[in-house]
Amino acid sequence: MSQIHQQTAGTGSTCPGCQEPLESGDLFCGACGFDLSAQPAGSDDRPTVAMNGSSPAPRADASSQWPIAPDVDSSDMPVPAHLPTDLPVTESSGGELSPNAGDARDVRTDAPVTRPAEPDDYPLPAPGAPPEAEPADPRTVLSDPTPPAGTKLCVACRSGRVDPDGYCENCGHAQPRERDHMEQELDAVAAVSDRGLRHHRNEDAFAISSAALPDGSPAVVAIVCDGVSSATRPDEASLAASRAANESLLDALPRGTHPQQAMHDAILSAADAVNALAAEPTQAREHSPHQNAPACTLVGSIIAGGLLVVGWVGDSRAYWVPDDRSGPTVRLTEDDSWAAQMVAAGLMNEAEAYADERAHAITGWLGADAYELEPHTASFKPDRAGVVVVCTDGLWNYAEAVEEMARAVPVDSAVRPLHSAQVLVGHALDGGGHDNVTVAILPFRVVPQGAGSA
Repeated sequence: MSQIHQQTAGTGSTCPGCQEPLESGDLFCGACGFDLSAQPAGSDDRPTVAMNGSSPAPRADASSQWPIAPDVDSSDMPVPAHLPTDLPVTESSGGELSPNAGDARDVRTDAPVTRPAEPDDYPLPAPGAPPEAEPADPRTVLSDPTPPAGTKLCVACRSGRVDPDGYCENCGHAQPRERDHMEQELDAVAAVSDRGLRHHRNEDAFAISSAALPDGSPAVVAIVCDGVSSATRPDEASLAASRAANESLLDALPRGTHPQQAMHDAILSAADAVNALAAEPTQAREHSPHQNAPACTLVGSIIAGGLLVVGWVGDSRAYWVPDDRSGPTVRLTEDDSWAAQMVAAGLMNEAEAYADERAHAITGWLGADAYELEPHTASFKPDRAGVVVVCTDGLWNYAEAVEEMARAVPVDSAVRPLHSAQVLVGHALDGGGHDNVTVAILPFRVVPQGAGSA
């Protein structure tokens, strides 16, 4: 073993490691085991470090040399101190630290950082399964898309479409027909039609309109038709007749045709329209050999140039009701019916005839199987203001006598024609509503003599 010089501790010295007293000749500290041969024992003289950071000159006899502190610069000023904020520092994310990086709120602590939990594993779709569609953006998807134009939606479920037979394809609910209840109002005429309480459909129809005569004065028109229930497709017959008659009047009156002649021609046009419905394909007649020709009745009124014109075929009626009720209420039409024939022949009085079960058997109608078409027209010139009530038997069955009709018509009918028609339809429904009911109200105003002359 090679010999290495080892300095022993002197008496009275202390261990450089734990400052415990050492005995003379100790090679190791008895307290902490410090190797006394590795570092010479320090001097008893302990130099003091100057406050300015410099150290006093080392003693020549010192057994160890302290490192010399750096000299100050030539200006004899101490070396400037640097603070952490004076140096450019970058966060781990790449951004610069805030100027208050030394503040407590910017100090990173050793507390655990809370992070959102992650699932242990991620589910994978089954082999061969189609990929799941991404959810649609609710901002671009309509929750209730608008159906195509002309599509009818069920009034019950509000989602199913209505098939041509009138039933919902979704819930099967039967849809109300458009003609079950109809209302229309113009400036000087109004009409209301209702299916009633017993019939499964409305076989009545109406048309109201206004036109200008050649002199610029107005002409007001109302046409009311009642389909014959014992005929085939009576609802189509009444609709075709009302439209054809109205179009004929709107064509004739502006050309200067007399209103009574225009009404006569309009009834003939309506008859042609109903007759055309009987021309069914041969195949259709073979499948329904017991069908007969469509048929309906018609009653209409025109107010133009101070005249009141009515025309009719069948048992639908027109009444004149004066505003002040001082004059008599008048029925302006005569029924084409069995009861009317009995009364005209003097065989029965009116009460007996209309009490008979055959009373409503009509003797005149519009249709291909009518015996002979005889349009009835009449012209009147009232001397006072009033209203014309044009209606089907669905109303006059519950107000047959003129006195009953006068009581049923509201006194303000001239200024509220639609309300008056609604009241009269309600009167029929309150009476039982056994038939379809249609009412049109035309106010008649008397122009004073000399009015408008300068």
